[in-house]
Amino acid sequence: MDSASVSTSSTSGTVAGEPLTTKSRVLDAGAAITQEFVPLKNICAHLNAFHVYASDPSRSVEANHYCAHLTEDVRQCLLYDSPGPNARLIGIEYMITPALFETLDPAERRLWHSHVYEVKSGMLVMPQRAPLMPAVAWERAETAEMEEVVHLYGKVYHLWQTDRGDQLPLGQPQLMTSCTADGQIDFERLVGERDQRMGTDWRRKREIRAGIEEPAIHPDADYTWKKHGRGL
Repeated sequence: MDSASVSTSSTSGTVAGEPLTTKSRVLDAGAAITQEFVPLKNICAHLNAFHVYASDPSRSVEANHYCAHLTEDVRQCLLYDSPGPNARLIGIEYMITPALFETLDPAERRLWHSHVYEVKSGMLVMPQRAPLMPAVAWERAETAEMEEVVHLYGKVYHLWQTDRGDQLPLGQPQLMTSCTADGQIDFERLVGERDQRMGTDWRRKREIRAGIEEPAIHPDADYTWKKHGRGL
């Protein structure tokens, strides 16, 4: 591929293709004025965490989740590589309650992961766009959300392997999972770098979430770590 055909963005890395033309920008602006993007308006939460490849747990990717409730038992999330305006859509995640998880057959349950470690470790955060409310009030709101998420099971596929520098979403969708214990990723480096960018603090999150009750995790969940023998 000719290097002249590659455009870069400070928020989303390298993507194949030419920069947007003025015509495209005008058409995009017109569509934004004249069309309704109703499904996107249902998004009610921005979550940030790291996913691990089920096929290769040595690889991990940061993901920004933009989530909406379909019912009290089902959420759906669009995953982006950054919260910036040119972010790449890298995957999707569905989250369901334990009651629905129990209805799945064992083979299906192996595709889903728990969120207990994400919540309790401080990895999972809700980045605040701006200090619109006092820090203590925001912490209470975030902790209340974590008290819900800690019970949910997630099924996530990444469509774009950004960690290997792909300029397009190549190959088959990749089943991903979440961490379940310390030592599965370079936590302090990766999460620390994320915190520095987003103004969050995993150590503080871990401290204030200590009182969140840990639910029992179904034995069929988090199969990646059982298969690779890297601890739960």
